[in-house]
Amino acid sequence: MNDIITDIKALQEETLLNLQSSKASNTVRAYKSDFKDFGLFCAQNGFKTIPTEPKIVSLYLTHLSTKDAKMSTLKRRLVSIGVIHKLKGYYLDTKHPAIIENIMGIKRRKGSIQKGKKPLLISALKVIIDVIDQQKKEEIKKLRDRSIILIGFSGGFRRNEIVSLDYDDLDFVPEGLKINIRRSKTDQFGEGSIKALPYFDNTQYCPVISLKNWIDISKINSGSLFRRFAKGSKLTNNRLTDQTVALLIKEYLKLAGIESKNYSGHSLRSGFATSAAESGAEERSIMAMTGHKSTQMVRRYIKEANLFKNNALNKIKI
Repeated sequence: MNDIITDIKALQEETLLNLQSSKASNTVRAYKSDFKDFGLFCAQNGFKTIPTEPKIVSLYLTHLSTKDAKMSTLKRRLVSIGVIHKLKGYYLDTKHPAIIENIMGIKRRKGSIQKGKKPLLISALKVIIDVIDQQKKEEIKKLRDRSIILIGFSGGFRRNEIVSLDYDDLDFVPEGLKINIRRSKTDQFGEGSIKALPYFDNTQYCPVISLKNWIDISKINSGSLFRRFAKGSKLTNNRLTDQTVALLIKEYLKLAGIESKNYSGHSLRSGFATSAAESGAEERSIMAMTGHKSTQMVRRYIKEANLFKNNALNKIKI
């Protein structure tokens, strides 16, 4: 009998691990962060955090709306609260009328237009690389920073994909560089994919050449590709965080005299997609590089790129 109980406990622990592993670690962290904010709201108002009730969640969503939170934030928080309840073994009806009707009302009153971060287009990309090259700092630091930005843009990478790259993911070929993507947001089960970056005619802005120079000067031959520096210019074995990508973009935009407020790490990815669309790249070619599974987001980039190109006012002569 004791053996059966022990086996059941082991199975329960293993099942819990499976449930936690069903989501990417970054996603689980985001859920926990969202739930922490909900917990704070409950503590301040004398509500029980878990298990909670739909009416309490509805009040929380209203609270967020009064703080001018975006609709996307409200929806993400709702998902997070529901997932944490599931992981803890509780059921929460996130589609309860008290929640859904409230969200619909908030959407009607507030609107749901989402203002995304600005894409880093080719003109701004070149300015950033020029600014990096002009800095009076160690060459090794400049090569790391310019490689991060050029690779991030040219590959349409998410910022966490950039810092997750390892030396062994690279395959330099006569045509350029093949990069093995072991896992991404849209590839949670690690099936993997390959991105190909050809050599650019303009060597100053070529991601392949820049990366080769970074590898040569850093002497990296295994492990993480982009790493932190200790005091001075001593390279460590510590992988950069994805937040570093956003900070680098903002830092060099500021040095270039460009307002950096509306740019983020995602600006590299959206900048590639928008620039590719402006240049006439096909939807499927853009998706092949960015790894988008749905056409919805890519079509938004294409629409943005064609705002002036296909503008009806171009036919009017004044």
